[in-house]
Amino acid sequence: MSAKYVIDSIPGDGIGVDVTDVAMRAVDAVAQLHDFSVDWRIREWNSDFYKKTGRMMPEDGLEQMASGDGIYLGAVGTPDVPDDITLWGLLIPIRREFDQYINLRPMRLLPGIKGSMPGLENLDVVVVRENVEGEYSTIGGRFGTGTPGEFALQEAVFTRAGITRVARYAATVAEQRGGKLVSATKSNGIIHSMPFWDEVVAETTAEFPSVQVEKVLIDALAARLVMKPTSVNTLVASNLFGDILSDLVAGVAGSIGIAPSANLNPERRFPSMFEPVHGSAPDIAGKGIANPVGALWAAAMMLEHLGESAAAVALTAAFEGALADGISTPDLGGNATTASFAEEVIARLK
Repeated sequence: MSAKYVIDSIPGDGIGVDVTDVAMRAVDAVAQLHDFSVDWRIREWNSDFYKKTGRMMPEDGLEQMASGDGIYLGAVGTPDVPDDITLWGLLIPIRREFDQYINLRPMRLLPGIKGSMPGLENLDVVVVRENVEGEYSTIGGRFGTGTPGEFALQEAVFTRAGITRVARYAATVAEQRGGKLVSATKSNGIIHSMPFWDEVVAETTAEFPSVQVEKVLIDALAARLVMKPTSVNTLVASNLFGDILSDLVAGVAGSIGIAPSANLNPERRFPSMFEPVHGSAPDIAGKGIANPVGALWAAAMMLEHLGESAAAVALTAAFEGALADGISTPDLGGNATTASFAEEVIARLK
């Protein structure tokens, strides 16, 4: 009997709707060819839902999704709803309640895409980002609001358990990718949390004798990723540093529109979530020109996580093949629409 997966799809706002629509069609096409099916539970949880209800998702939203095999997110955000509301009302609660403590962001120079400089043919970076603590903490507050002495206090939270598990996961990834791991830090300026990060990363990765670990200060690392991006292979970073560096690498590789992301609960006690890295881009929403590659790549990562490796390979080969033949959306210099690019991918699958 063929496998059937239940996936909660949250198209979200703006181009999130545009790209998830076509990517889900591509997933259905590859599923048919590889003898499995996907039951999509469409969740209309977005900024419009917030404006109607005062919440980004229902009170029992997490409970509703807990029975699924995975979550597929488009993008959230509109100019008339503050970003902290859209983020903390939907994305961060999903990550934290489902303990999706690994944010995995691969990036390589895809066929047919011109990167930001010559010599990027060997670009192949995986960023392993700690995803549930670090700098993205609710601890802190504001004092003296509206007065000349107003101030804000924001506390970062680094736990031994949190650093250990992300370092261990990153070392496992690095083992399979040539044995080199770069750890992003700022221990010369941030005197408590970052030396602690360095110590726990060193202790944990010592369990992996075949992995060579290099700790690099975040400012120098940012410059290195711009000037010599192929010198980094696997990178482990805190929540904030990983967020910034993965977008930087995507920009070096040609466009943030191609970048995928997986929010993983490696033990599979909860569903994991897959999403393109780009935002909702309200300025181009509904125009049919959004790049669906990030969404397609995220979908391939989801299929891999579900155990459908052959389908993941086929979907990746299809969108890479289209790019290699010069078919791309305007952000990559092409003239394909979101829909026509997806139709090309589906045709190649068949």
